Amino acid sequence: MFTGIVEELGTLQNIQPKGKTLILTIQSHKVLEGLKLGDSIAVNGVCLTVTYFNDTFFHVDIMPETFKDTSLSKLKQGSLVNLERALLANGRFGGHFVTGHVDAVGKISKRVQKENAIYIDITFPKEFHHLVLSKGSIAVDGTSLTIFGSDKTRVTVSLIPHTAKESVLGLKRVGEEVNIEFDLIGKYLFSFIQSKNDTSISMDFLKENGFI
Repeated sequence: MFTGIVEELGTLQNIQPKGKTLILTIQSHKVLEGLKLGDSIAVNGVCLTVTYFNDTFFHVDIMPETFKDTSLSKLKQGSLVNLERALLANGRFGGHFVTGHVDAVGKISKRVQKENAIYIDITFPKEFHHLVLSKGSIAVDGTSLTIFGSDKTRVTVSLIPHTAKESVLGLKRVGEEVNIEFDLIGKYLFSFIQSKNDTSISMDFLKENGFI
């Protein structure tokens, strides 16, 4: 489990093909502190397992499914990536619940500077529109953000200067792809409602009883 609060920007040092998989070598500093073999690190919002590390970098394996269903396939040597270690049980929780399991790959369609903020429009597959809630949470490349506007195929998020400086989203431009993970609680609620034949359970029912 992660929070969507990026700890560090890492640098992709090497991409090693291995059969139908990849091994990524990522240079980092902060996330190596206290790291153990087999630990989980979110790389641009994708939960990956550390298979080797030393004082300056770590290795992670990319499975064919991960390669196909995330934007990691677009990375090149020298690319910067968002890094976050898995949440400790006694750690500070600063973002929202993020699993590191990407739901969809989106694309930046608009980027506008407004005063001290950067407004970014991101398009996504329309089959996920039911998971989008105005003022709700969304993880974009592993960064916890608030949705300020939306329609059936687009969300608008805003970056403060700190987030723009400390995450890869601040560097990305129109046309580039991003990993999207929709709000975990929203997904569970929707799945729960869909699985029930009892028509008395509705969004209004959940709101009236304090579930949402």
